[in-house]
Amino acid sequence: MNASTLGLWSRPDLRAAVAAEDWGTVLRTYRKAAGLSQTKAGELIGLVQPDVSDIERGRRRVTSVEVRQRIIDGLGIPPELHTSAEPSAPSPVASLVLPGPGPDDDLLSRLTSATQARVKVDVPTLDWLDRLLAEHRSAEDRIGSRPMVGVMRQQLTTVVDLYGSARGSLADRVVRLASEHAQFLAWMAQDQAQTPAALAWYDRSHEWALEAGDANMAATTLSMKAHMAWSGGRGDRAVRLAEAARWSAPGASLGVQGMAAQMAARGHALNRDGDDARRLLDEAQGLITRASERPEDEPVWMYFYGETWFELQRGMIAMHLHDWSTAVNHLTVGLAALEPTYLRDRTWYGSCLAHAYAGAGESASALLTALPLIPDAATIGRPHSWNELHKTAAVLIRAGAKEGRQLVDALTPFD
Repeated sequence: MNASTLGLWSRPDLRAAVAAEDWGTVLRTYRKAAGLSQTKAGELIGLVQPDVSDIERGRRRVTSVEVRQRIIDGLGIPPELHTSAEPSAPSPVASLVLPGPGPDDDLLSRLTSATQARVKVDVPTLDWLDRLLAEHRSAEDRIGSRPMVGVMRQQLTTVVDLYGSARGSLADRVVRLASEHAQFLAWMAQDQAQTPAALAWYDRSHEWALEAGDANMAATTLSMKAHMAWSGGRGDRAVRLAEAARWSAPGASLGVQGMAAQMAARGHALNRDGDDARRLLDEAQGLITRASERPEDEPVWMYFYGETWFELQRGMIAMHLHDWSTAVNHLTVGLAALEPTYLRDRTWYGSCLAHAYAGAGESASALLTALPLIPDAATIGRPHSWNELHKTAAVLIRAGAKEGRQLVDALTPFD
């Protein structure tokens, strides 16, 4: 049920409860006004009915950032009601100072208007920075984004400091390298559900990519913003951004075009448009298969696209379409082929597999899949994998399966 169409968030009692971060009152008032049971409200926010009851009665306080964000996203609380209560969430407007994980004005001005050489720049230095960025991308697959953010911000500062002494093609390359760093920082902010910071970094990356004439990165930033829309449940926006990635950068490589096509497929799947979703995913797979014949034409950040990745995406699309058995099959095959070094992805897709088992009514398999994932989901998998395991528990409890409560009991010590 859409809170905005009901006008619920214009109610003074709800607005005051959000401002006070009284989540028990928010849940109870919203639920009663919308005519929802505690079970249905729990489905919206990825919590089981007993947890909703405990929060409403004041027996459980919402201290987790992830649970707070699930309530905000699940109930559709307008940003103007809650962003002021969350000082860590910076503004997405690029011209403003963005504290915390977002870019700042000084960084932009130093790159776009630096005139005094500080650090000597040459081809070997830029080659080394390219290799270092590739190593950091690989490390993030293994250990997650949280330990990497400070390192990457410092590394971007190093890149920006090179701009003053760069000339000609070297200057273009510095801007391109800065764009790649900003895109990686955007992805890490997105991985931590820091949406305003992620949008700001993607916008900064896109601007620098255009300045450097880098069609591949310009298209990639739009595709990744489509990924953010998909992650937030906004299928139409995901499709629009993915289509923009395709038409706005006609010089992009086949692989980058394939990335945009698969993001459009995800958006259609969210909208339960299975035919367009499958058609576009087939098109994306064809493009990336062709791209694999000339890997030298592809940007380095396309390293993870391949047959295994597409198997997993078919599983995700099947989940959106509630074709649970098909989702289980694709996710099982994809996970079996996924390299062990992709620890974060193994945790995410494993959590999705647990959810798919629960949706298919295979409660024992859902619990067996979920339990070993909990330690990694609680560390490198927050908030996305962690939320997915909570959703799995909610599905199991709604089906009356004892495994649902068992999963909740296993998750609770880490909440």
